[in-house]
Amino acid sequence: MATFTTKDGTTLYYKDWGNGPVVSFSHGWPLSADAWEAQMFFLASNGYRCIAHDRRGHGRSSQPWDGNDMDTYADDLAQLFDALDLKDVTMIGHSTGGGEVARYIGRHGTKRVKKAVLMGAVPPIMVKTDANPEGLPLEVFDGFRKAYLEDRAQFFLDVASGPFFGFNRPGAKVSQGAIQSWWRQGMQCGHKNGYDCIKAFSETDFTQDLKKFDVPTLIIHGDDDQIVPIGAAAMKSSKLVPNAQLKIYKGGGHSLGDTAKDELNADLLAFLKS
Repeated sequence: MATFTTKDGTTLYYKDWGNGPVVSFSHGWPLSADAWEAQMFFLASNGYRCIAHDRRGHGRSSQPWDGNDMDTYADDLAQLFDALDLKDVTMIGHSTGGGEVARYIGRHGTKRVKKAVLMGAVPPIMVKTDANPEGLPLEVFDGFRKAYLEDRAQFFLDVASGPFFGFNRPGAKVSQGAIQSWWRQGMQCGHKNGYDCIKAFSETDFTQDLKKFDVPTLIIHGDDDQIVPIGAAAMKSSKLVPNAQLKIYKGGGHSLGDTAKDELNADLLAFLKS
């Protein structure tokens, strides 16, 4: 099992599959690197080296009490890149992981980065503020925290069974396996780590980070994303990232890596080759 220890003693688990140009994957809340397996298998099979870590407090990584914030997440990833001496990386981030990619570039620049992909990503900021009136009210995330503390296992099951995959939409093809996999990954997350991460993904403002992007960037979002609504996310991010390419998946939900797997894999491969 491949692991790396950060400067503050946190052990991060990571997968390192294949050989070739490097692609990194940053997962969403409260998941792990397992969420990217379909994309990693596909791209590694097409000549790429695919690296995905479990964020601190998630999956098989250790569960420190502190550091459950975007600055630390980005610094952890930077230390992993340095330890593996990765160059010309295409960084791919989903949901919270998209915030991690944005904050990484904002704090560490693109000396090791060739391209970036933000998919269903939380930037520029999820919560409603005076500067972001299209955002979701803070009460929404307070509700997340309340449900999390009352019955985390049931809350995770409800999210996976409904809005995350869009299984609550009429005619949706429901996969019990996908629900169980999401629930399993979520329950691996440290209790405090997962709780703290709600604030990290919802209240962090990535506006200035996005303005620092200076590599080709693909922004992908489903127009029926019930977790990260497209209007306050991709539509704004695509205007903040210089020369960003925006692709909207019609009828697409939040978890395109599962529900639109073949289309997403093809789009990622095409972007890597472009």
